[in-house]
Amino acid sequence: MNVEKLQKMAGSVRTGGKGTMRRKKKAVHKTTTTDDKRLQSTLKRIGVNAIPAIEEVNIFKEDVVIQFINPKVQASIAANTWVVSGTPQTKKLQDILPQIIHQLGPDNLENLKKLAEQFQKQAPGAAAGTDAAVGAVAAQEDDDEVPELVAGETFEAAAEEKSPTS
Repeated sequence: MNVEKLQKMAGSVRTGGKGTMRRKKKAVHKTTTTDDKRLQSTLKRIGVNAIPAIEEVNIFKEDVVIQFINPKVQASIAANTWVVSGTPQTKKLQDILPQIIHQLGPDNLENLKKLAEQFQKQAPGAAAGTDAAVGAVAAQEDDDEVPELVAGETFEAAAEEKSPTS
């Protein structure tokens, strides 16, 4: 190596004057704690309150869902501000749809039908899975109800007909 270059590098890491010891490594200052403190002070100023017992938060962005499991949720309704903090997971809408469909209301089911039509237009093979998920949920909702009894039939007789005898 060049002697001049070595002396120049050695001079740049001295902490004091000539004869003082050199630094072992350069200290790296982190500013993340100051950003977090500023955010917390701002949230405190607008008056957010913690909302307990929220198990899951889903944020829908076209065909991608950002999902938070057991997040910390804070809200200030007066300031129209909601804070969701936790570890996010990005998932596709098709993957998460069977798990969240029972949470949707009747007005959201119309949006779901429109979304299924969009998927059919984009990729006919991929939309079949969405239709199957909608059909499976509809069948599951029907299974929750008690079936009507047919006159003259008993459960024992129906079970004997279906069970194979050896």
